[in-house]
Amino acid sequence: MKNFLGFVSFVLLAQGAGGILHEVTGGRFNLWTVVQRVGLLDGYEVYACVLLLVLGVAVGAASEAVGRRG
Repeated sequence: MKNFLGFVSFVLLAQGAGGILHEVTGGRFNLWTVVQRVGLLDGYEVYACVLLLVLGVAVGAASEAVGRRG
């Protein structure tokens, strides 16, 4: 379970950081940006990316807690 949560944390952090880089560089960083491809989030991409970063940190902390418990 710890490995799975660690992987999910990495994906969330990568998506959030990649999305913020995409916005800051004016669209030049297109490698892993899924948020920019979702039409529902038009105009709210930065907020969604910050939320992904926060969720990634929270899931990472949860994976560490699961690792200590088990």
